[in-house]
Amino acid sequence: MSVLAFCFLVVAGIAGGLTGSIAGLASLATYSGLLAVGLSPIDANVTNTVALTFSTIGSVLGSRPELRGQGPFLRPLVPVAVLGGVLGGALLLSTPADGFEKVVPFLLGAAALTILIPRRRTDPAADAGPTRRHRVLQAVALGAIAVYGGYFGAAAGVLLLALLLHSTPLDLPRANAAKNVLLGAANLVAAAGFVVLAPVQWSAVVPLGIGCLIGARLGPAVVRRSPATVLRWLIGAAGLALAVHLGIRAFG
Repeated sequence: MSVLAFCFLVVAGIAGGLTGSIAGLASLATYSGLLAVGLSPIDANVTNTVALTFSTIGSVLGSRPELRGQGPFLRPLVPVAVLGGVLGGALLLSTPADGFEKVVPFLLGAAALTILIPRRRTDPAADAGPTRRHRVLQAVALGAIAVYGGYFGAAAGVLLLALLLHSTPLDLPRANAAKNVLLGAANLVAAAGFVVLAPVQWSAVVPLGIGCLIGARLGPAVVRRSPATVLRWLIGAAGLALAVHLGIRAFG
């Protein structure tokens, strides 16, 4: 790999880590960057998943204030995310992604729209905690998103952030922190499988991972200091733009 390509992937990683830890849009920069330096779509997909483990590390380190007290909520959901990541990674290695790519723009567009919809304020008198049915539905939705994250990955964070904002009382910074942990768990286990079974391009993982670690470490601080409404609109608009882009690529 040339010095120019190495530097290009570091910059793509910084952009991906920053946008991923804020909005779940890391692959918009990282996957596109890998394609730009000449990797095939499959090689780029698996290499991207491995490199994004550094984004998980950076975003979790940066989100420690928002993660305080979330242990009881996250602990039962992490195994669901891990199982989804395993299934998604297995699907990627055994089936073509062409058909699924045609569904992704619609899923992403719907998620982006739900992020743009303001949440209803919870009635304090009715705040008795989530019901068992609510928890089961939440876990099922998380599992489906984790499968998608392990399989294709583009903007899985937008889907998960939309789920958390509309199924929990978490505000945007805390929902974003929870998203980083859960999606990171799914990504880590998928990446572990790819390291053993898939054609990971390590010469690309190194610069991309360095950039992801830097960008993801900064992302939670941006969320912490930004107006929630403005940031929510920016995330939703970016998700819609990516949905249109993926739709043109899938159906063009």
